[in-house]
Amino acid sequence: MTARRPRLGRSLKPLRWPWAWCALWCLAIAAVVAFSLMPAPDLPDAPGSDKLHHFLAYFMLAASAVQLFARWPALLGAGLGLVLLGIGLEHAQGAMAFARMEDRMDALANTLGVIAGLATRLTPLHDLLLRIEARLAPPARS
Repeated sequence: MTARRPRLGRSLKPLRWPWAWCALWCLAIAAVVAFSLMPAPDLPDAPGSDKLHHFLAYFMLAASAVQLFARWPALLGAGLGLVLLGIGLEHAQGAMAFARMEDRMDALANTLGVIAGLATRLTPLHDLLLRIEARLAPPARS
C-alpha cells in the first residue's frame, strides 16, 4: 500500500481558479506592505481618516481570505498572520528614518479590520466568490 501525499491547497474552497485567486490575494498583501513602507510624502492623497484606511485594507484582506479558505483553522491562521503583519509593519515604520512613525492605533485599526473581515464568514456573503465564478464560467453540460 502506498502512502498518499497530502493534496496541496486542501484548505481552499472548491474554486475553479484557486491558485489565481490566491495569487491575487498575495498581490494585495504585497501592495499593503509596499504602501505601509512607502515614505509618507510619496503616498497618494486619499479622502477619509488614516485609521479608516488601515481598517478597510485589513478588512478587505481578511474578507478575501474568507472567500478563499473553507476551513476555520486555515482562516484563523490567515487572520493571525494578517494581525501579526499589521503589527510588524507598524514596528517597521517606527524603525524607518523617513517621515513614518509607529502608531499603536494603526495596529489596532488593522486588527479590528481583520476581525471584521473574518466575521464575514458568518454571513451569507461567505461564498460570494464561488457564486461569482459559477456565473462567469458555468459548468460544462454533458
